[in-house]
Amino acid sequence: MIARTKRGRRGYSAGEWGRNRVRVYPDPRTGVIQVEWREDGRRTTRSLGHRDWTRAKRQADKIAAGLARPVAAGKPKAAPEPLTLKMLFDIYGEEVTPTKSKLAQKRDRVAIRMFLEFFGNDREPATLCQRDWDWFIRKRRSARIGDVGKPVSNTTIAHDLALLIRILNWATRSRDEEGRLLLESNPLKGLKKPVEKNPKRVLMTESEYHAFLEASVDVDWRFRVALVLAHETGHRIGAIRQLRWSDIDFEGGAIRWRAESEKTGYGHVTPVTADAVAVLEEARHWNPGIGNAPVLPHKKGSSNCISISQASAWWTRARRLSGLQPKRGRGWHSLRRKFASDLMDQPLKVLCDLGGWKDAQTVLKCYQRADQGRLRKALEHRARARS
Repeated sequence: MIARTKRGRRGYSAGEWGRNRVRVYPDPRTGVIQVEWREDGRRTTRSLGHRDWTRAKRQADKIAAGLARPVAAGKPKAAPEPLTLKMLFDIYGEEVTPTKSKLAQKRDRVAIRMFLEFFGNDREPATLCQRDWDWFIRKRRSARIGDVGKPVSNTTIAHDLALLIRILNWATRSRDEEGRLLLESNPLKGLKKPVEKNPKRVLMTESEYHAFLEASVDVDWRFRVALVLAHETGHRIGAIRQLRWSDIDFEGGAIRWRAESEKTGYGHVTPVTADAVAVLEEARHWNPGIGNAPVLPHKKGSSNCISISQASAWWTRARRLSGLQPKRGRGWHSLRRKFASDLMDQPLKVLCDLGGWKDAQTVLKCYQRADQGRLRKALEHRARARS
């Protein structure tokens, strides 16, 4: 009979009561996993000598099925099982992924499923090589893996591979319960990720912004508030949607941006314009609240903030109401690029502090764009200086 397994809150059980039941559970003091079974009517417990929950469940299933025996105290330790990609990803998913934001956790899970589908569960990480790297890029680019039917850009592929590199690097710094490194070295270290030759970084124009602003009245008051704050502060919609009333200083005319709401984890405080204060007053009229209550609630009286999907849906509706034609890349982030370009004449340090950028090179590379008017003005200034 196949062993019947079940999962409990305090451990994992395999087998049947009164016959071959085996239970594994973490020691509450050390976290080292213990195995418990009955032998000649007496309950017996042994330490498995590790904290790998996935491995412990496999051992419990084997013991219950009669394929293995619990390790008795004093016996020599068996050679460690070869580390597979499935084992490595499971450990990373249990120890590292939960420390990330909900969106990052979702991305991790999707990418890990894709890697296992492509490389295989039993593939050993140490055997990955340049050929695997190149083959993954070709298949991902041609939509043979991942989102079937949707060819992806080099930027998306680079993000996927960056996660794989992070996991392998993490494994080279992490040890098992015996003190052995999970991975001696990263076999893919130094390999080049694909680069988008001409990335489309759309910058919203002034006329487009005013068209959206006019349409926002017919969408939702929360969309109008988020739109103005994105334009006036240059911050990401992910940080704006998570603002709480305790973050708003009406008297000082400032906003506190929490580290946990920022993509880069950079907590900071910025002054805001009169337009931003006015729209926050408008929000307080629609949604009076104090303390940790959200500025932009998911629904009336809700303690949750609006979601990214809701903000995106409002954006699409506003674009349609404004009469503007669809343009790939003209989303919430195009307002962040507009903010960086509008303040191009300001010192770079000032701009970074206002918009919440930690790296000035990111601003120069990805956000600021000089228009024809600025280019001509620079040439005229040069001509006057020479004369």
